[in-house]
Amino acid sequence: MQTLVDRIEQAAGVSGSVTFVVGGDEQRVPWSQLHEEARGVAARLQAGGVGAGAHVSILAPTSRALVTMMQATWLVGGTLIVLPLPMRLGSLEEFVEQTKNRVANADTTVLVVDNDLAPFLGDAASGPDAPPVLLLQDTVNEGIATGPAAYRRPDIGPDDLAILQFTSGSTSEPKGVMIPHRIICANHDAMISRARMTRADVLVSWLPLYHDMGLVGLLLLGMAVGVDLVLAAPQDFLGDPGRWMEWIARYGGTATAGPNFSWVLAARALRQRKDTLDLSSLRIGLNGAEPVDPATVRAFIDAGARHGLRPGSVFPAFGMAEVAIGGTFPEPMAGLRTDVVDAAALESDGRAVPVESGADGGRELVKLGRVLDGMELRIVDPSDGSLRAEREVGELQIRGTSVTPGYYNNPEATAELFDEGWLGTGDLAYLVDGELVICGRIKDLIIVGGRNVYPQDIERVVGEVEGVRAGNVIAFGVAGRHNKETVVVVAESRTDDGDGLRAAVKHAVGEAIGLPVRDVILVAPGTLPKTSSGKLQRALCKQRYLAEELQLV
Repeated sequence: MQTLVDRIEQAAGVSGSVTFVVGGDEQRVPWSQLHEEARGVAARLQAGGVGAGAHVSILAPTSRALVTMMQATWLVGGTLIVLPLPMRLGSLEEFVEQTKNRVANADTTVLVVDNDLAPFLGDAASGPDAPPVLLLQDTVNEGIATGPAAYRRPDIGPDDLAILQFTSGSTSEPKGVMIPHRIICANHDAMISRARMTRADVLVSWLPLYHDMGLVGLLLLGMAVGVDLVLAAPQDFLGDPGRWMEWIARYGGTATAGPNFSWVLAARALRQRKDTLDLSSLRIGLNGAEPVDPATVRAFIDAGARHGLRPGSVFPAFGMAEVAIGGTFPEPMAGLRTDVVDAAALESDGRAVPVESGADGGRELVKLGRVLDGMELRIVDPSDGSLRAEREVGELQIRGTSVTPGYYNNPEATAELFDEGWLGTGDLAYLVDGELVICGRIKDLIIVGGRNVYPQDIERVVGEVEGVRAGNVIAFGVAGRHNKETVVVVAESRTDDGDGLRAAVKHAVGEAIGLPVRDVILVAPGTLPKTSSGKLQRALCKQRYLAEELQLV
């Protein structure tokens, strides 16, 4: 069985490259050259006592130096931990504290920090228990200058830990998902097979490298296979979402991915363009990492039509850090496919009863494809573990070659994760003709009057209200009179008429969902709690609401 290092070495022998388009600069680097430089950096790490089994935590924005250091970590037989950067302007103290906790929880051997970020870390990088610190650019430059002659390849096994991937913490405190070499290789093989990937493919990514989709799904796939990769940074996309489409057109991108909100921004950018782009090369435009809104996919397809976008190229899929990245995947060019079901039956009986598209009381959910090779999935009753039939809602469970052995140094959480070898995802889902459909998260479910109400349904309705920042709405349940659950909506506002907006939100939810809203809280733009990868943090928002800690408008 191969390791990630075996595949990186093989990929260095093919003609592929990585093109860095960070901060407006463009650098094309053959994988063979990056590998040679990484071997030099690996030799530098080994000379400093960093070898097989070391846990290397890295805090840095996307750059050539970061990617080189990441590969060098695997070449010395180390375990990589890429630490998240703050995606929003917030409390520096909170960021430093979170970084310090992750560094400690990962049993970090050495902390590698971008030269410009080092001054901000303060005591997170010092103190009696802190690991030694290396400055990223200095260490990489020293390694490249010295060269790879002193590098000695260690013995690396398939079960050795390649990545410690901290979960994004959307529902709880982040946990370190253990991802050995064999799991990455198995997941890559399954994704390559289902996507019918060849060396002619060109991957395009701006996703953060501390997130599984950006790290395992795109960067590592390019690095370990040797296909061309165009790599940008999240801030480049967020600063101008239209650049994403420009990169695809300029480099002939065939595969890319992003969360639902990013496709909203990309569609808006395409509609606003005066000129046209050539997006006809794209065949895999994956929408994942957060609940997928069918309207978002359709809006992007419509906006891309005059740019040559093929409608079938954009589709949703399912993945999570606990299976490396890829869980289910449709056939390439299958496009958006949905299942319209009776909302009342779904909420009251947990049954996905099909109805005609556009029918009153219908709810449209996206089909996420079939499970990847080497894995199997099932749907069980969350209360007793009994198997659910097709179109019956329950918890999604997965087992197979891509499933993590558990959470690092957390036996309690690992024990809770598994049910006789099946990994419990915490997602409420059902199967239809072998395809996965996800309804929501078990922990986020709002139970009102016997109805199982999914918060994203409320959030989608509220996001369409004039004055609300779409994609920046959280709904949750709180105990009311006689301990019955009631609905609270927290939304980022872009209007001065707070009373009018609160009334409009209550009316919209009442009309569309048929529920009264106990409280509508309007908060300042950019203050809604989200994870480092941009997911809504409903549990934290509820906690802050109850503690009266939200930043009100």
